[in-house]
Amino acid sequence: MNYIAPFWLPSGHLQTIYPATCIAKPDVRFRRERWHTPDADFIDVDFVDGQPGKPFVVLFHGLEGSSDSHYSRALMAEITRRGWSGAVPHFRGCSGEPNLAPRFYHSGDSGELDWIIRRLHPHASGKFYACGVSLGGNVLLRWLGESQHQAEFVDAACAVSAPLDLAQGGNALSRGLSRLYTRMFLQTLKPKCVAKLQQFPGLFDLDALMAAQDLHAFDNVVTAPLHGYRDADDYWDRASAKHVLTDITVPTLVLNAKNDPFMPGEYLPRKASRQVVLDYPDEGGHVGFATGRLPGSLDWLPLRMLKFLTAIEATEMAEA
Repeated sequence: MNYIAPFWLPSGHLQTIYPATCIAKPDVRFRRERWHTPDADFIDVDFVDGQPGKPFVVLFHGLEGSSDSHYSRALMAEITRRGWSGAVPHFRGCSGEPNLAPRFYHSGDSGELDWIIRRLHPHASGKFYACGVSLGGNVLLRWLGESQHQAEFVDAACAVSAPLDLAQGGNALSRGLSRLYTRMFLQTLKPKCVAKLQQFPGLFDLDALMAAQDLHAFDNVVTAPLHGYRDADDYWDRASAKHVLTDITVPTLVLNAKNDPFMPGEYLPRKASRQVVLDYPDEGGHVGFATGRLPGSLDWLPLRMLKFLTAIEATEMAEA
């Protein structure tokens, strides 16, 4: 199932921005649950409820994403159409309400993902699949690699547009037109951090936060010290999923376009375990993969993800 970009989306930037902002998102009816975390905080999880015995898909969203992101709605709409069940857990502070603890979320937050995915697993009465997009894809891959055989209650997994090498991705986002995405992220991250300082005065340096003009500076001030890393360089190195791709034992698709502005193709890893399929199409942008005539469609990506997941199931049935 190869991806071919439409002629009217000729660059990685357009293939990233247009699907996220200009293609109508399908309507999805979610049911929300609030879960209280072990550290007296909370997360909100949005569910779609399907037919008993059919597969269950969990999707971990990207940086500053949510169940309303275009990729979330597209995947959950296709899941609903098939009668499957699914869930989009929100990382802390991403569900529309500030979280309560002196922490946020980050690209290496595999401990948080472990708690979420193990709590979600009992909701599945059929196959249980895990997917992650962008930051959520990196966190999922980190968890799969760190957990190894302990993750095998997940039947198969997909990671889309994950920043597999955070340092190279961060450097790319600090140059040229890609600085647009950095400004977009900082426009939502900085107000959250100012509010966090009102909850917890002195948690980090306000002046340094407001002076941050790129993600390295932001992660140096906020993300790294708040989540146990020495500095941004330590965080970007230790949290990168590239280090654990060879340790994954769950059948996993890693889908990254080579023209992704967030993760340039020349830095995509070439080695992974035999359970990992590295799919690097030439085009697609960052979580874009629009197809069809204008105004375009978001259908290709969820169909690609679900084709991989169901192919794993079909192989297992044939071998039984």
